[in-house]
Amino acid sequence: MSFDANSLKYNDAGLIPAIAQDAETKDVLMMAWMNRQAIEMTLETGKVTYWSRSRQAFWIKGETSGHTQELVDFRYDCDRDCILVLINQKGPACHTNRRSCFYTSVQNGENVELMSPIDLS
Repeated sequence: MSFDANSLKYNDAGLIPAIAQDAETKDVLMMAWMNRQAIEMTLETGKVTYWSRSRQAFWIKGETSGHTQELVDFRYDCDRDCILVLINQKGPACHTNRRSCFYTSVQNGENVELMSPIDLS
């Protein structure tokens, strides 16, 4: 049976959350949004493409920073309302130059920074 992006469940804005996970380490790197066309572009090109809500435009991860995401596997959950993209990440995934956007933990009621920005110089 072939995949149909229209079979996924999108929110009222036509978006679905997409979680990016490192295919090798299994680290969760980031979450962003995709629409049907971004999904189709990702599957066609192998370059992970998101929908930027702030810019109202497609966002090919790494297009300007060089911190690209190569698609390894495309999955969706049992409710068809969330996507998991397993990727090969080049450079940091987070715009703060950290490997992951999930770098803050709450421990004993306090915010704890788990990783520092990567020095790109």
